[in-house]
Amino acid sequence: MCGIIGYTGKDIAVPILLGGLERLEYRGYDSAGVALLEGDKLFIKKRAGKIRELVRSLWGKPLKGKTGIGHVRWATHGEPTEDNAHPHTDSKGEFAVVHNGIIENYLEIRKELEEEGIKLSSDTDTEVIAHLISKFYKGDLLEAVLEAVKRLSGAFAFAVISSKEPGRIVGVKEGSPLIVGIGEGENFLASDIPAILPYTKKIIPLNDGEVADVSPEGVNIYDFSGNPITKEIMIVPWDLISAEKGGFKHFMLKEIYEQPKAVGDTLKGFVSKESVLPIDLREFRRLIIVACGTSYHAALIGKVWIERFVNIPVEVIYASEFKYGHTPLSPDDIVMGISQSGETADTKFSLQSVKEKGVKTIALVNVVGSSIDRESDFSIYTHAGPEIGVAATKTFSAQLAALYSLAAFYSMEREALFKKVSSVPMKIEKALEGAEHIEVISEKYMKAKDFLYLGRYLNYPVALEGALKLKEISYIHAEGYPAGEMKHGPIALIDENMPVVCVAPKDRVYEKMLSNIEEVRARKGKVISIGFEGDGTLKELSTEFIEVPSVEEELTPFTTTLPTQLIAYFIASKLGLDVDQPRNLAKTVTVE
Repeated sequence: MCGIIGYTGKDIAVPILLGGLERLEYRGYDSAGVALLEGDKLFIKKRAGKIRELVRSLWGKPLKGKTGIGHVRWATHGEPTEDNAHPHTDSKGEFAVVHNGIIENYLEIRKELEEEGIKLSSDTDTEVIAHLISKFYKGDLLEAVLEAVKRLSGAFAFAVISSKEPGRIVGVKEGSPLIVGIGEGENFLASDIPAILPYTKKIIPLNDGEVADVSPEGVNIYDFSGNPITKEIMIVPWDLISAEKGGFKHFMLKEIYEQPKAVGDTLKGFVSKESVLPIDLREFRRLIIVACGTSYHAALIGKVWIERFVNIPVEVIYASEFKYGHTPLSPDDIVMGISQSGETADTKFSLQSVKEKGVKTIALVNVVGSSIDRESDFSIYTHAGPEIGVAATKTFSAQLAALYSLAAFYSMEREALFKKVSSVPMKIEKALEGAEHIEVISEKYMKAKDFLYLGRYLNYPVALEGALKLKEISYIHAEGYPAGEMKHGPIALIDENMPVVCVAPKDRVYEKMLSNIEEVRARKGKVISIGFEGDGTLKELSTEFIEVPSVEEELTPFTTTLPTQLIAYFIASKLGLDVDQPRNLAKTVTVE
């Protein structure tokens, strides 16, 4: 879950690398570093902490190198110290490597290197790559990299430069994301598109088992056996402005307010299609959805829609559990993987294991050309644009739009269902008008030590997602629970110090929710309810009442989700926490 950037071309590399690292900082911010070719030597600078520490350390240095690599780190092997920061070099300082992923057999390689008299200076798995490349180098960097890759096990992407071959960068992809950017007299490598968007919209996404040999003059792609590969250039459909804050204090807040557009654009992508998939979902015995985190919560809501409107069974499983479980599969099943980035390791590996058994797969992703997109049999896309805040907001709503549309498309009520959902973007805009009221409520409860989130039916996953958002960015313990299960344990936690967020729109379980709220009130819990505007009964039962526009039952998650996102945002912001880059988290989880 680290970020890589590489540049070789006609301009001074350091500002390009630092700018790219700032745009990749959502992928990791424990430490950062750069390696530059300065004449016939490598210049290395790295710092623990956020990218600004690296920038400060480089102020005033007359660096003129036009080839370099950079890295932001989310620690996996080794603490987030300066010694463990990337880039890592060989003993002679002739090869520098930046790496994302995990080398699973690094201890074995490390032991071999140490027995050969090589002294390693860090605790990371990455350093062994630099020493292997140095060991195998016989005058050609690409050949040395290909030899080194034969020794590596795991999921990884890395880029290497050498003082022996100025102007050349070799990048490798195996399980972790890496793209090539194509410019004029300059070329790039990066973990993600925003890093290089100021310079080019032309990219080549690498597949697993591919190596890019990059120079200012051009890019050549090879497989791990050294055979050349022809790749098509893709044009990125969005620009850098859509990845900037646009006047908002945080990316997360900006992205919360972008939800009407994200949902609207995603819905349009389905309504305008003659067919969603080149197969009929109704022909399958069962749909299994694998996902992680926020995508898992979206899948739980999608399960209800698909079972209700398409009438096929849906099973939702954590991707991190699916691969190692024993779910019986047959050719009559189809498996969908949901991932915002399209690079989530657990989801990707789960789908790979399914394909090995001859079962068809569907990707639901926000990034066209991502690994999960390319490796699945069929793909469905959200149209949320880039999401920089680590805590997913607009991509969750866009996933809901895609899942609802999928269910509607294969329903006997297709036209009526699409007509109903057409008003949702406007309803979301209206729900956001209550932000100021939610901010006031958030300030009242920002010092609480624990929160409980309750919901039923379609809004049980909304409660799960609300609790996750609060945990992610405010570091306050929060639990999401089916309201009907409260009396089977969690009710013991409720007292006058416990805020309980109750998601209670007027739907088939509304009366049941009112009963659950009465149970909370009887234990003196603070009821923060989310319900339809004008609901006097719910307001009277609540300590705090947050209104959202009324919608039909099946559409409630689109509006009830918004207050939970804003509660988390305002509490974290008022606590002075780093909303966009919460501790210990990264935007894209590319390691198991």
